[in-house]
Amino acid sequence: MVGSVIMAAKGHVKGKRKWNIRTRILLTLTGLIFGILLIVAAAFNLSIRQYIRSRLFAQLNKVSQDASRQLEDDPHGANGGGHFNGHPDREMGTSGSVIILNADGSVFRVLHGDEGTSSDLSDYFTARGQVSSIKYKVIATKNASYAVSVTDDPVEAGRYLLTYVDVTSLVSLTGRVNLVLAAVILAALIISVFLSRSFAGSLSKPVQALSAFAREIGTGDLRQQEFSFRDVEFDDLAGSMNYMVSELNAARQKQETFFQNVSHELRTPLTSIRGNAEGIVYGVMEPQPAAKVILAESDKLGSMVEDILYLSRLAKAAPEGAGKALDLREVISLCVSEQRLAAEEKGIAFIFDFDENPVPVSIREQDAVRLFSNLISNAIRYAEGKISLICRTENGEAFASVADDGPGIAEEDLPHIFERFYKGKGGRHGIGLAIAEAAAKSAQGTLTAYNKDGAVFEVRFPAAE
Repeated sequence: MVGSVIMAAKGHVKGKRKWNIRTRILLTLTGLIFGILLIVAAAFNLSIRQYIRSRLFAQLNKVSQDASRQLEDDPHGANGGGHFNGHPDREMGTSGSVIILNADGSVFRVLHGDEGTSSDLSDYFTARGQVSSIKYKVIATKNASYAVSVTDDPVEAGRYLLTYVDVTSLVSLTGRVNLVLAAVILAALIISVFLSRSFAGSLSKPVQALSAFAREIGTGDLRQQEFSFRDVEFDDLAGSMNYMVSELNAARQKQETFFQNVSHELRTPLTSIRGNAEGIVYGVMEPQPAAKVILAESDKLGSMVEDILYLSRLAKAAPEGAGKALDLREVISLCVSEQRLAAEEKGIAFIFDFDENPVPVSIREQDAVRLFSNLISNAIRYAEGKISLICRTENGEAFASVADDGPGIAEEDLPHIFERFYKGKGGRHGIGLAIAEAAAKSAQGTLTAYNKDGAVFEVRFPAAE
């Protein structure tokens, strides 16, 4: 049965893939950490690249402007470019140089720099067949990498000024930075996997343990278990489940006691009915007297079954039917009139202390009658000469009490008198008081008992409009 319920629960969401909570946590945390590290690394890398680009761009512009001024002052290079300094950048350790290229990319003149570098750059542009204006670009030759800027020759049309900076070391630096970032990401990812596995395990293991505990409860194993979790919430859940087990054990014990008492109570009238029926069958008893006994015992059985069914209905979370506002004085008076004859036969008098104004209570009439009929019949059973009835509005509540002048309730019996079929000292098995308590609770009321010159039962309800 439990297996089928579990399988039904598993198949409830058809078509959706099931994930282990440990796997979900592991993938989620690892993916989150990896994504964050990747974003940080990309932002760091882009920041470095942008910084280098801005520095080189500014350096190339200064070198280009310086070379243009030199050509305008000395078109044929008579001064040999002696005043050209390449505008070195101290932070990056770079220095600029300039050559003049023809339109096809061949070298026209080297203003500043070495012949080998000029030849490499010329080969790069010659291979492309032409030279065009470039504000900033990083190119790689067979020997090195350069940041270049190409502008028109300010002296002669058809030629170009190629300003360049050797950035081989910077490219190597950025490559090493990227390698370090990749290693950091990989190491962090490995660490995050181990941490995520540990974190996921710390969550999944308590869930698995508590799930196993719940399955045991479902199979009827109501033994409490000891758990020690690091998380307060799991400890609270384990405590709640152990409390549930204790309550289920108590309910099971009450149920077993109830069925034992019911069986005992039903056995006596059934035995009497069977004995009288057999006496009639075998001719050892007069039919008329035996039939009266059978009828009386049948009525007793019927009344007991009706009480049990009524008590079962009251135990439901939502009582059948809605309560309506009743005057509690009228309900108690009705119950007294129904049992007045039984009281008079025992010489018991009723003493009333009722409010002059109505005492409204929101309760089903059937429940109210059951409640006070049982209390009054119980009082008649033990009273010696009088029963005092009080009904009034007190502190915003509807209050009623039924008190007799009998011997009272034994102190050891007081905590148990509202239990089903409990038999106290000098009492008898029954469920009348259990029904009375359940009827009071059905209307959000309370029923209490104590001794004061006899037994006293007090009922309090929220006052109704």
